[in-house]
Amino acid sequence: MKIKNVQYVKSILSANERPIPALPEIAFVGRSNVGKSSLINCLVNVKNLARVSKQPGKTRAINYFSVDNRFYLVDLPGYGFAKVSKSAQVDWQRVIEAYLLNNQQIRRILVLIDSKVGAKENDRQLIEWLEFNRAPYRVVATKVDKISRSERAVQARKIREALNQSRNEPLLFFSAKDRTGREELLKYIGELLEGSEK
Repeated sequence: MKIKNVQYVKSILSANERPIPALPEIAFVGRSNVGKSSLINCLVNVKNLARVSKQPGKTRAINYFSVDNRFYLVDLPGYGFAKVSKSAQVDWQRVIEAYLLNNQQIRRILVLIDSKVGAKENDRQLIEWLEFNRAPYRVVATKVDKISRSERAVQARKIREALNQSRNEPLLFFSAKDRTGREELLKYIGELLEGSEK
């Protein structure tokens, strides 16, 4: 899939603020500083489209980016950062759940897991929640430049075991630093969109 034109559309704090026109959505969710913004920037080949923060928990809104006026990439707030207040964590959870539930435009929720750190308890809880609500998702292991090729299969197995997934879909590997997995992820998104347009 070739990407020609990408632009930031808007940031929302409530599901009823979603942009018009309604287009298919590919959502990215994961722990704070798992590399969501870097992945999006690398994917669309625009350096500073999604802002990369050194401070975990900085992205609080749901950010929409339009790709070729064909679909949206959606950057969801990061979760799991301990220094954020409990009330803020609850607020973010409400925003994310409201976005994910009853959203007919979502084609896939890409759950990002740091390949070196592995899956944590709140990652497992998210997967459990997605499966309970029958939400379409796939796991992407990020920052794979930090582990060797031989470690990938081992880490993939550990992540799958920690997440306790009911499905056995292979993980996608990605590195924004050396662009590993970029073409595979673009192809995957392209196939999802083709399926929704038929």
